[in-house]
Amino acid sequence: MPEGHTVHRLAGAFRTRFVGKTVEASSPQGRFADGAALLDGRVLRAAEAHGKQMFLMFSDELWLRVHLGLYGMWRFAGPGLAGFGRRTMRVAAGERVVFPPEPRGLVRLRLLTRGSVADLSGPTACTVISPAEKAVAMQRLGEDPLRDDADPGRAFAKVRASRSAIGLLLMRQDIVAGIGNIYRAEILFRARVDPHRPGREIPASVWDALWTDLAVLMRDGVETGRIVTTEPADRGRASGKARRDDASYVAHRAGRPCRVCGTPVLGEPMAGRTLYWCRVCQTG
Repeated sequence: MPEGHTVHRLAGAFRTRFVGKTVEASSPQGRFADGAALLDGRVLRAAEAHGKQMFLMFSDELWLRVHLGLYGMWRFAGPGLAGFGRRTMRVAAGERVVFPPEPRGLVRLRLLTRGSVADLSGPTACTVISPAEKAVAMQRLGEDPLRDDADPGRAFAKVRASRSAIGLLLMRQDIVAGIGNIYRAEILFRARVDPHRPGREIPASVWDALWTDLAVLMRDGVETGRIVTTEPADRGRASGKARRDDASYVAHRAGRPCRVCGTPVLGEPMAGRTLYWCRVCQTG
């Protein structure tokens, strides 16, 4: 499942190449034909992300809400779009460039302008909503570290009111919107916090450190399109960009040695995902 930084990058792609332009909307798959008909011929006015959900505003304040879920993705084609999103439509060497390219797979929604195309496949949610419905959807979401209107104190109030483990609370999108399994594991490790510690026992100073670190890491993810949480000194190399294998401390490293203490990293179920952590380093 894409984490919040990816959705913000996707919103950036729409702001860069689609906002201000009239959009042809269609549903090659056919499952979103009615929704596409409502959007077809309208101008895309704005694109914003909140956590793992994206909202596109069209003429007359008609909103498209998209939640990619586990399997959803956007594919882009057109100048200036190669660095955005989860997939970019590619043309094989020697193949004649045809625009727009044929839809690949089961495309729920295609948004097309004169020079750009975005294809949406496999989303958990793809709905056309009113401004009032958009406001309700936003109210259900927690604080997004990548948004200027985020209030970490409001998120902390929910954490401090709960007996649940902090590792579980961080996965609740009504508390912190946009955080996923990798960011959860990594910020807890970097702060040396035991993921089983109840939320009500988390001091304000620890929460402030977690929030600040998360915001920095996620902003870096928006810029680079990657999640890199390791410090250069902990990668076993003196210099160079982080490789995929050394980009995280504990995430997806169950059974492998902790980069700091050498103890095997643990992996256990929590909040429907695998929680990765180090029982030696994370005692706080």
